[in-house]
Amino acid sequence: MSEPTTPGKGSGAAFDLGQGPGRLLVWLYGVFTVAAASRSIVQMILDFGRAPLAYVLSAAAALVYAFITYSLVRGGESARKAALVCCAAELAGVLIVGTWTLLEPSAFPDATVWSDYGMGYLFIPVILPVTAMVWLRRAER
Repeated sequence: MSEPTTPGKGSGAAFDLGQGPGRLLVWLYGVFTVAAASRSIVQMILDFGRAPLAYVLSAAAALVYAFITYSLVRGGESARKAALVCCAAELAGVLIVGTWTLLEPSAFPDATVWSDYGMGYLFIPVILPVTAMVWLRRAER
């Protein structure tokens, strides 16, 4: 199933990314993958011309969420590093798109997952990558 990461020197136990609080992260990223993907697919099919930028950004968010979910489930040091990079990219995306939607709302006639820093999703899109990066950094030890 998943290969546990090896903790730092001197420690005897393995660290599995999908265990403990990591299991909650896997679940949340899985839910956000489905939510962002289904939202963007429906919006692109029904009314792509209305807000193409918003819908494409939601689809991109879904891909990032899916990759992070996969990496957390897969486990291992390389998956941990890949998930850490993706979480940092996700956080940058949330901050950039969130700021963009506040400064130029006309560019987004419809919301994205990351609009207003994820306000439509209870700010989870901005909290989740920070939490995941803390968890992934802990897994490095």
